Amino acid sequence: MEAAVEEATGPLRAAAFFDLDRTLIAGSSGLYWARAARSSGMLNRRQMARYGLENLKFRLNGSTDASTNRVREQVAEVLGGYSRRSLSRMAPQVVAGVLPRVYPQMLDVAYAHQDAGRPVYICTAASQDLADLLAHVLGFDGAIGARYEVRDGIYTGKAVEPFTYREGKAIRMAQIAAEDGLDLSTSYGYSDSESDLPMLRAVGHAVAVNPDAELAAIAEEEGWEIMRFEQLGRKMKAGVAVVGMALIGGVGRRAANRRAAVPAPPAGPRRRMGRP
Repeated sequence: MEAAVEEATGPLRAAAFFDLDRTLIAGSSGLYWARAARSSGMLNRRQMARYGLENLKFRLNGSTDASTNRVREQVAEVLGGYSRRSLSRMAPQVVAGVLPRVYPQMLDVAYAHQDAGRPVYICTAASQDLADLLAHVLGFDGAIGARYEVRDGIYTGKAVEPFTYREGKAIRMAQIAAEDGLDLSTSYGYSDSESDLPMLRAVGHAVAVNPDAELAAIAEEEGWEIMRFEQLGRKMKAGVAVVGMALIGGVGRRAANRRAAVPAPPAGPRRRMGRP
């Protein structure tokens, strides 16, 4: 399903803001950052396994406040002591992992907004450096992401407020709107998660993309447009159903085989027919 995109009008420009994970791309961009960090020696095997598990949970169920804040703290801690240059050298590997996961449907929507005169922005809880990189590669006009303190080119291990999650996204969007002359009341927002309600309610046109259960219910109630094309959750649910049916079928076959293997009871003594 394609989102409806109208021509831009009015003295201030409208814009379009796109959440990244599960909205612009399938899964979590953080997984590909973690893989690059693992290759460079920043993460050990156990940390990498934890990132992989978090990504699977995220693709199936969306984000939670606890998991998002936990990942932010972990990233800040891991970055501490590393230079921005060392992270920039991870960029090719990160981009190589993320680009195949980009939803072409969402790129079509973003480029339609640009063609209608609206700048488009990534708006994510992922790092500002990653958001800037992907915005540049995808041809977007800008990006909003989580920032981490840097001194003399070295990450200190401290996060910078506001965190671009929940209300933090709406705060940074308002700052960008003031800087770039944007009218949020006529702008568009795209996200998959209930946690992005502040972002979606900050704009005039909210669109739920592959929404989690909470956002889907709210979008239905509010009359927001809904786009769906995430496949993993449905495939895994279908796979569970198939496995379940196979197990049931296997149990049935084993029971039938057991019945067939039981010998028939011996026949009783046969009575001779005839006159008494």
